[in-house]
Amino acid sequence: MKIRPARLQQGDTVGVVNLSSPLTQETLGEKLAFIEQLGLRYKLGNTIQSYEGYLAGTDEERAADFHAMVQDPEVKAIFLAKGGYGISRVIDKISYPLLEDNPKIIWGFSDITALHTQVNEFSNLVTFHGPMLSSPQGALDELSQRMFQQLFQPIEIQYTESIAPLMTVIPGVVRGELVGGNLNRLVGTLGTKFEINVRNKIVLFEDIGEKIEQIDHMMNQLRLARKLEQAAGFVIGDFNMSDDTYSYEDVIEMITGYLKPFNKPTVAGFKIGHCTPNVAIPLGVDAILNADEKTLSILPGVK
Repeated sequence: MKIRPARLQQGDTVGVVNLSSPLTQETLGEKLAFIEQLGLRYKLGNTIQSYEGYLAGTDEERAADFHAMVQDPEVKAIFLAKGGYGISRVIDKISYPLLEDNPKIIWGFSDITALHTQVNEFSNLVTFHGPMLSSPQGALDELSQRMFQQLFQPIEIQYTESIAPLMTVIPGVVRGELVGGNLNRLVGTLGTKFEINVRNKIVLFEDIGEKIEQIDHMMNQLRLARKLEQAAGFVIGDFNMSDDTYSYEDVIEMITGYLKPFNKPTVAGFKIGHCTPNVAIPLGVDAILNADEKTLSILPGVK
């Protein structure tokens, strides 16, 4: 059983760090305003500033920033301010026992998948796959904003077609721990000591800016690594394509070709990932995927 972090209270302080690519000062104001809108205070990490290049500081600076927030007794949650690229470079520099001894809410998605998988596994801690406090277009939509309420009280998430149409890819019902996230970052763990553990788990896939050939390549990597046969089921989120040559339906058809031989319950169409809305979910908790009824029920992420 994974550790559930303590729920937030109005007036709590959250730490805002950037472990990936640089953050523009223009978007920072929107993110901080949303934190205040939630009734929270914030502390900014040293990486929340402009850097030249494609990383928000050195690997050592970013890891130290994260550790400082973990050790700070005032900080009750850590929000990752930006995705992009870079967090994979620090996952071997993070002290997972330190986080297990100081369990806190970890929130973010996209590149943050590399952190989610390791914290779930090595800190034995539930984390949250959710949007980065604001979207590239500005304020988050109403549903995405409401999903932050799961940090303030234990809420069981019932994802149904009331949000958006869903598609049964492979029928059946399965219960298991929910893991996964960005497909590119999951594949990036293969062959390393940080390789994602999917055995008997329900795996989420989503991605952005990839061509169908690249998605095919990544699915084949998972097949060759025997991850597809080890998993218990699959939740297919959004795939925001890099061009309009192929549709989402084309991507699902290709993915189906990889998953069909293993006959694991699979549903596609979830508004989870680089999309609007971006429905936030806890990772590391038990979930029930009912592919026949096209529902996903997820246990609360906080205690």
